[in-house]
Amino acid sequence: MLRRAAVAVACASAMAVGGLPAAMHAVAKPKPLDPGLPCFEYFELLEDAAGLLDLPEGDASRAKSQWDTYEYVNEAKKWDGLQAPSPADEARLKDLPTKPPKSKPVDRIYWTWIQAKKKDSKNWSNWDHWRDARFIRNSGNDPRGKAFEKKVIKDHGLTGKDWICQKEVIFEDPDTGIKHRRQLDAYNQKTGKILEVKGNGELTETQKPKDRAWAKDPKWRGTSWKYVFAEPQTKGTRDFIEEQRRAAQANSRGVTEYNYRSDKVEKAPSGGVRYKSANMQPPGKPGIAGGGASDLIRESRPSPKDMKEFLDRKNAADPKRLSPRGPGGVDFTTLELRYVGKPQKGKGLDYGFSAQQDPTGQSGWGGKAKSQLISDAFFTWLALTPEKFWVNLNPDQPDKIMDAQFGKTDAGRVLLESDLELKKDFASAMNPAKRPEADQYWKSLPRNDKGQPCWFQVRNWIEPKEAVVREENGGIHILDTPLAVKAQYLKIDNMPGDPYLCDFNEAEKKATERRMNRLIMPEVEKQVNTSPRYADLRRVYTARVAAEFIRQQDAKEPTDYRKIINSNDVSAWPLRAPNQDWKREKTYQAYLESLKKGEESWEHDAGGGPYTYSVGGVDFSKQPKRNMNKARFTAEHRYLPKQTRTSVQTLTDNTKDDERNLLLLGGNTATTDTGGGDGDGDGDGGGEPDPTPTPTPTDKPTGEPTSPAPDPSAPGNDGGDSTPGSGGGKPTAPAEDPDGNLAGTGTGIPIGLIASIAAALAAAGAALMWWKRNRGRQSAE
Repeated sequence: MLRRAAVAVACASAMAVGGLPAAMHAVAKPKPLDPGLPCFEYFELLEDAAGLLDLPEGDASRAKSQWDTYEYVNEAKKWDGLQAPSPADEARLKDLPTKPPKSKPVDRIYWTWIQAKKKDSKNWSNWDHWRDARFIRNSGNDPRGKAFEKKVIKDHGLTGKDWICQKEVIFEDPDTGIKHRRQLDAYNQKTGKILEVKGNGELTETQKPKDRAWAKDPKWRGTSWKYVFAEPQTKGTRDFIEEQRRAAQANSRGVTEYNYRSDKVEKAPSGGVRYKSANMQPPGKPGIAGGGASDLIRESRPSPKDMKEFLDRKNAADPKRLSPRGPGGVDFTTLELRYVGKPQKGKGLDYGFSAQQDPTGQSGWGGKAKSQLISDAFFTWLALTPEKFWVNLNPDQPDKIMDAQFGKTDAGRVLLESDLELKKDFASAMNPAKRPEADQYWKSLPRNDKGQPCWFQVRNWIEPKEAVVREENGGIHILDTPLAVKAQYLKIDNMPGDPYLCDFNEAEKKATERRMNRLIMPEVEKQVNTSPRYADLRRVYTARVAAEFIRQQDAKEPTDYRKIINSNDVSAWPLRAPNQDWKREKTYQAYLESLKKGEESWEHDAGGGPYTYSVGGVDFSKQPKRNMNKARFTAEHRYLPKQTRTSVQTLTDNTKDDERNLLLLGGNTATTDTGGGDGDGDGDGGGEPDPTPTPTPTDKPTGEPTSPAPDPSAPGNDGGDSTPGSGGGKPTAPAEDPDGNLAGTGTGIPIGLIASIAAALAAAGAALMWWKRNRGRQSAE
């Protein structure tokens, strides 16, 4: 800051005039301790300005209703879309002895990367890793730390003369005699309170020995230490704080923690070369930079191996662990679309994903592919008419596998491949050697004249159950999207082997169907709704719910999606790599092969040899849903609307107690994250956030500062460690949950279907199951 810089220059000048030449000293004197500045002066706040709340005395956590955000500008972020230099550019710049001029910011960035690669080719030979893990992330650490520290100071009214920010002190470890130089984020001269403010949830390893020395240094007896965190703490940090509590208590001082949850919103200056996301963007619209999901998806890598390499590079670039949580903590394999806002024409669309958190921080791969699948499926459901949303694996109907246009999309591919996967899970659920329910089912079947259990062919299919949603403020929260697995008798002619051991009358058919739906199908349905093998199916189905909502809204008033709806043109959302050459016929042939060889085999005590089974079918032509009422939504998801709004800007947590590991991340199809900054953003320094308006003075008495607490500081022998802080925005009051006014739409009627089409689907969507008696064990191998 200018004021602080002026003080530093003045001190340096005084030392230069009054001190002796360096050559006359055998040993250079240690750098004088920085006395710091009153916090109100350091952060340019009004002196004695009232805060929003008092600093708690003991341990405390911020109420969920008060969670909010703070903003800052990362100067380097405006280059998040800059690609690696060409071989010609690299050759032109690699031998330059000094960094190119500021008038050539791209050359400066390339030159900096080339130098980093020369010094450490193991870590920085990959341009994308260097750009994302070192260049951009490290540029944001200082302004983020400053922004959150200023927020804490301002929110709690730590603006009296007794509160000093960035004061340097000495802690001496009585056990080792080592003196540690420590910079305090905030120190109260009157009470002896020390604040360590962290914009993430992790203490650095370099700070820990210094803090341990404070806990034992007799000169600091009677003082107290409070750790303030913006994000959930890591396990290592929690363990260290408990260690500090014990040591401090034994030496007449106290340690407390304050979880002041606030999500960072990182802005970028204008200009540069931006990474732009096309997720949920109608064709012809420019991609959008920024959003809660965009940064994390940009940093996500395509495979676990690639992601590990990136995370290793990130840790190498940030040994002090100053960075906030990033993509490594997001399990993108669980990514689903859980919110779309009001689709106002020309104003963009808010959207929100959910994903499970990985507490180890070792996930984060696949973000681009999974978000692309969701977005493409969303547009596929809009573009095609609903009677096309089925797939069919039936040996009697090789010409009715799926609609031709649907077969050109990843959504269609996912449904057909899930159909084939369903066959395997159904066969496993039918194996009496694996499940007692299956054994019970087989023993309940009618017998033929040889005493063998009778079995008939069955159609199995996946269809939606009633989705639970909450429609309010013109948007929709997608709360639960369960899928059902059904079974129904269906005779098939083109079956290999000899599946017909019995003829069933109508009563026997119905009784067998009931037993199957009671004893077999719950296990299969559980797999469909929980197994990672069906994660893509669940992903495209939540997109189906969102798309149906957009259809309904567009019918009332034109949206940006009107030209797409029912156009039957899916050319903008084709099959993506690595499935660009996928053909529906290939999956159908795999199904026929499975029919011949079977999926499961076992010896049953009722007689006969091994039995084999095959199944299939998915029908998403219907999308029934039920609108959760206001009272229940408020009771079960009180803070979800507020957290969803936050997720449009940045990664945040779902506050529901039983979903504490669920992360929210989203964006807007028209709003960017450009938010100020005036530097060149080439890595020479971090940007300053926009000044926060100072609060209006109040008549609240503040009192005069009393005599300060003893300051045991003395010159030390090691360097400082803390990063100063500034910036931050005014916290917003919790918004009252608005009421929804859209009627529930729970219904079993297929959307957009007429009776003749529905009847055709009943036959075309047939998924088959059969069994045959094998004569020898070799057929089961």
